[in-house]
Amino acid sequence: MKYRTIGTGPHSRRVSVLALGAMLFGSVTDEKTSFALLDRYVEAGGNFIDTSDNYAFWVDGGQGGQSEELLGRWRRSRGVGDGIVVATKLGARPLAPGTSFTDNPEGLSAKVIRESSERSRERLGTERLDLLYAHIDDHTVPQRETVEAFGALVAEGTVGLLGVSNQAVWRVERARALAAAAGLPGYEVLQYQHSLLRPRTDIPDALFPDGSLGHAGPELAGYLRAEPALTLVAYSPLLKGAYTRPDRIPGDYDHPGTPARLAVLHDIARETGATPNQVVLAWQIGHTLPILPLTGVSSLAQLEENLAAVDLELSAEQRARLDAAH
Repeated sequence: MKYRTIGTGPHSRRVSVLALGAMLFGSVTDEKTSFALLDRYVEAGGNFIDTSDNYAFWVDGGQGGQSEELLGRWRRSRGVGDGIVVATKLGARPLAPGTSFTDNPEGLSAKVIRESSERSRERLGTERLDLLYAHIDDHTVPQRETVEAFGALVAEGTVGLLGVSNQAVWRVERARALAAAAGLPGYEVLQYQHSLLRPRTDIPDALFPDGSLGHAGPELAGYLRAEPALTLVAYSPLLKGAYTRPDRIPGDYDHPGTPARLAVLHDIARETGATPNQVVLAWQIGHTLPILPLTGVSSLAQLEENLAAVDLELSAEQRARLDAAH
C-alpha cells in the first residue's frame, strides 16, 4: 500500500491512497460480506474508510445510518483503534422517512451539525470523527454559522479534519476565507466525483438546477493547483462499472469525447496487462493533482482488482496520452 497525508496541523492524517467506500455496507451488502471486505482492505494496508449519516436511506425509504452502524459493529468486534481513519458526512440526511436530500435535507445549521455529529459518533462507536464533511450545500443558513459550528467541534476535540462535497468552488472558497478570518479550521478535504471520462456538467437535476456542482471539473482542478494543502477524494472513480460495461455509461457522459478517451484507456490496458479499472485508478493515484480514489465494492474479487492498481506504474508517455485524449 502507498500513503498520502491529508490535512495540515495537528489533525493531519496519513491515509492509504485507495479509500474504501462503505455506502452500501449494512444494507445492500450484508454484514458477513461487509466485514470480509473491511478485513481484507485493512490486511492489505488500507486505512481510509468513507461513509455518511444518510447511507443508505434510499434502499428502504428510511433516513439512513445503516453504514455507520455496521462500521461501528465492525470496529468493536475487531478492536479497531486510531490507525483506521473513518470519514463521514452530514447535511444530506432526510428529516423524515420517505423523503430525500433534495426535498427535505437536515441541512447545515449549527444545531444540525452538533446533533448529527453526535449521532454519527454514537453509531460509529468513537469519541472523535477523524474527518467530517459537509455533504451538500445549504443556502438557507449563513455560511458563518456553518463554519463556526464545524470549528467548535474541532476545538472540542470531537472532530479532527473538515471536508466538503458537492458545493460550488466559490462557496468552498468563501467558507474557507470565513474560517481563516476567524482563526478557525476550514475545509481541507474536497470530495467530488472524478474519473478519466469527463461528463457534461450543464445538465440540471433536482439537486443542481443550473447543472452539476458534484463533478471535479477544470475550476476545481485549478483550485487544487493553487491550494496544494487541499486533497481531492474522488468518488465513483470507476463509474459504477461503466469501464467494463459500456451499457452502464451514464447519460451525461454521452458526448464525442468519451469514445476517444475509452480507446486510449483500452490501448494502455493492453500495453500494461492491467484491467481498464486498474489503469483509471493508477492514473488518479499518480496524478499531478492530489487525488485519492474512493472505490465501492461488493465482492472480494472487485476489491483485489482495485488493490492491485496501487502498484501499477504508468509511464509519462501513457499518462500524457490519457490526459490528451478528447
